[in-house]
Amino acid sequence: MSETNLQDVKEKEVLDKKSLDDLKDLNQDNNDENPMPSSHQEEPVIEEHTDVLPQEEKEEAVSGQPWIERRDNRDEPDISGLGLKASSCIACLGVLHYSLIVYFVGFQCCYVDANSTLAVDASCWLRKIPDTFLGAFIEEINHAGAGGIWAELVSNRGFEAGNITNTHSDISPWSIIGNETFISVSTNAKSCFRRNKIALHMAVHCGDQQPCPSSGVGISNPGYWGMNIEKGKKYKVIYHVSTTGNIDLQISFTGVDVVIEASNTTHVYKHGTWRRVETILEAKSTNHNSSLHITTTTNGAYLLDQVSVMPLDTYMGHGFRNDLFQMVANLKPKFLRFPGGTYVEGNYLKNQYRWKNTIGPWTRRPGHLNDIWNYWSDDGLGIFEYLQLAEDLGALPVWVFNAGISRHGEVKSSVIWPYVQDALDGIEFARGSTKLKWGAFRAAMGHPNPFDLRYVAIGNEDCDFLNYQDSKTMFSKSTQFDNTSRSGPKAFVSEYAVVGNDAGNGSLLSAVAEAAFLIGLEKNSDIVQMVSYAPLFLNINDRKWIPDAILFDSYQVYATPSYWVQKFFIESSGATLLGSTFTTTSSNALIASAITWKDSTDTNSYLRIKVVNFGNTSESLNIFINGLNSSVQQYGSSKTVLTSTNVMDENSFLEPFKVVPQKSYLEKAENNMNTTLSPYSVTSFDLLLI
Repeated sequence: MSETNLQDVKEKEVLDKKSLDDLKDLNQDNNDENPMPSSHQEEPVIEEHTDVLPQEEKEEAVSGQPWIERRDNRDEPDISGLGLKASSCIACLGVLHYSLIVYFVGFQCCYVDANSTLAVDASCWLRKIPDTFLGAFIEEINHAGAGGIWAELVSNRGFEAGNITNTHSDISPWSIIGNETFISVSTNAKSCFRRNKIALHMAVHCGDQQPCPSSGVGISNPGYWGMNIEKGKKYKVIYHVSTTGNIDLQISFTGVDVVIEASNTTHVYKHGTWRRVETILEAKSTNHNSSLHITTTTNGAYLLDQVSVMPLDTYMGHGFRNDLFQMVANLKPKFLRFPGGTYVEGNYLKNQYRWKNTIGPWTRRPGHLNDIWNYWSDDGLGIFEYLQLAEDLGALPVWVFNAGISRHGEVKSSVIWPYVQDALDGIEFARGSTKLKWGAFRAAMGHPNPFDLRYVAIGNEDCDFLNYQDSKTMFSKSTQFDNTSRSGPKAFVSEYAVVGNDAGNGSLLSAVAEAAFLIGLEKNSDIVQMVSYAPLFLNINDRKWIPDAILFDSYQVYATPSYWVQKFFIESSGATLLGSTFTTTSSNALIASAITWKDSTDTNSYLRIKVVNFGNTSESLNIFINGLNSSVQQYGSSKTVLTSTNVMDENSFLEPFKVVPQKSYLEKAENNMNTTLSPYSVTSFDLLLI
């Protein structure tokens, strides 16, 4: 996610020696802590040209004698799924113009009131849309990861938030249970974890001559604006403690009765009095706004560090919150871009995302200040977890690494090599042999097989195309790549969204404009290989960037219209784009496309026509389909419409399905149809072919 819309930063700084030394020391830090086997955005190039036939060919088409090159095409591959050959479409445009004239003459008695006409030539495939066309992008913004899809319930679990000097830290959101006569709390650098030196010192003054309150004294953590503890579910609670006496600490959740299913206490290797306490609790009631309490009624002093509460029902046990994972999975993304965005860079280089600090046991991850979006990240969601998330989604990972640039600084080219090596090490970690250092590290984390990393992004958005606009400009951007040179580089539209007043918190207006933009990208998919919306997630308690696709709190979730629009394009990845001609006598607010695709669940073939009406009036549309070698089946064909009564309508927790696609059977599914398009709407016709 770029912060360009929020802040125009032009100042530069030279990387200070400490930041560079820190980066160079990362390998050594990981060797010490984790025993392992040795072993600016640019405008696209524009070329003046037009996709029309030569004059003599246009004359032939209009006269009823379309120009066609005839040749034997029996040995050519069928990429459409409909028995179509490549050479059958050499004269696509000529045939389309000719067909459109014939349709006007032949069917005007039936559809004289139509404002617009869409002629589709099903025998004319233009290209196979890339398999990677529609993907997803997740960045640590709006607490998308920490307090979001990463299911850890404790916030600031290592008491490190805000830590700069390794001698003090901000323990927020932890709070003290009991008054100062009973308990005092401070922090020091006496933790048993070398890379997380801050520990909490809890001195209990009651319990000797002065009795403690019956409920005990101690510390409390509300998680990320309330912990969701649900009846019948189990939770693993882990904390590390050092005390000279007996460990007499009780674990509880506010407003919830729990039963201890199992508990185990072990020594922390080579660290004297430090113990690791692990307890499995089952909730007997539900509280969506609970807090963790660690309390005691025994006099004494305790050091506490690295406290965790994880639900045991995360997706496949991989640590992902089930409902949020499923929302992303339902989009069937073909790739997953991560972890940023400006989050990768940081406002300052000292706070950049460093992947080597996010691997290994969670207790040894130091975390860092997300100074772009102003909150602490424990880095439980590290590069390994992002790669695992992509794999679980069936998506190709797209790893974004720092190229030596932050929002306020950059590295001189003379000292850039550590960044180059860091990127190479990251690639080795993701896909290298287990005989190599970083490949062995990955295997030790439980994934001996390489991740399917095929794409990396050098720097945040440095080579991508971004599109944040108001709705009218977004609609106009549907032609962004129409005149781009076909011999130049391919494009990755890594971030797009309608923003500003048009967007609200996620409006119908923004979604319709974005659908038009996506149709434009679909029609230019010979140039645009990949596209993803941004941002993906928003915890409603941290509205750093609005709008977003998926909104949630501790226990519930809903999607904006922008999310639902993406579902119209799920089948576009790998589909065949058909030739089509659109004419209108009343509006320039319409855009359409046609594809053929095959359903992977039932192997049925469909012809899908998508039409966007970005106008404030209804539009009558004639649809003519020519050159179809298959028959359109009435039963099994459908129409899906996204619209609402007010262009600024939004979804919410109270009305999560106020603006969602409505699917119905298509009553007159045939080659020639007439339909009415609602104002500000996205409509999809799926014709079952037999």
